[in-house]
Amino acid sequence: MEFIKQLVPLLLTGSLAGLVLAVGLNTDRGDMLYVFRRPGLLGRAVLAVMVIPPLIAGVIVWLLPVAPAVKAGIMLMAVAPVPPLVPGKELGLGGNKAYAYGLYVAMALLTIISVPLVFDTASRLFGRHDTVQVVTILGTVFTGVIIPLVIGLVVRHLAPAFASRIWRWVYRLSMLLVVLAFVPILAKVWGPMMHLVGNGTLLGITVVVLICQAGGHFLGGPDKMDRATLATAASVRHPGIAMALASANTTEPRVTAAVLLFLLVGLIVTFPYTMWVKRSARAEAAARQA
Repeated sequence: MEFIKQLVPLLLTGSLAGLVLAVGLNTDRGDMLYVFRRPGLLGRAVLAVMVIPPLIAGVIVWLLPVAPAVKAGIMLMAVAPVPPLVPGKELGLGGNKAYAYGLYVAMALLTIISVPLVFDTASRLFGRHDTVQVVTILGTVFTGVIIPLVIGLVVRHLAPAFASRIWRWVYRLSMLLVVLAFVPILAKVWGPMMHLVGNGTLLGITVVVLICQAGGHFLGGPDKMDRATLATAASVRHPGIAMALASANTTEPRVTAAVLLFLLVGLIVTFPYTMWVKRSARAEAAARQA
């Protein structure tokens, strides 16, 4: 049992890093710099992904009559951007590859600055004294994002044909490992998480996700696929960063329960939006061909 407890965090970290490795295997320098070269896109992305979510979550948790640990879980997800699942979801929408990956890389790099700043601000506003060291965020972002991304880019540069062949398999295997890692975590906090369904927490999280999704959609620019890309990036958060922040300050299981509930709600809420975008894109393509 002790071995499993030690294995699960390693499996989760490795699988999330594997998803980013797949991004590196399927991108290039132009994709990485796409958003940085467009200040307008970058500014709207920062607003949608890093500003709106914590602001909306702060209002919602202030209104929710739930335990402080639950409020903390919601806020931790709100300040944790760059979900590793997003690039695959965005390309599944038929989105612009350069924008999807460029947005991901930009948000990952800016996380080093934004997460400590927003975390500290939120703690002060709620009268708490929780802190997070920049080195904690650096460690999480470097091991989970920067290092696998660089490895993927190096492999693609040295062996582009090989990278093109294996990136989908790396992505699929990593997704499978993510599921395997989350099953025991989910089983452990299933009871506390179910207690959150009927006390207003589920409704509050859903409201946060929907508003974030709408913010990303309307800030994504005139292109429908870019809107879908930013909407997904804004509404689906990174549980690895949220749990790293939580473990530095508390061992309360309700925090983890709220984090996982937020993740599940984000994935579920984006599904009908994804279907709507795909149908709209197909209808517009058919109209142009007619």
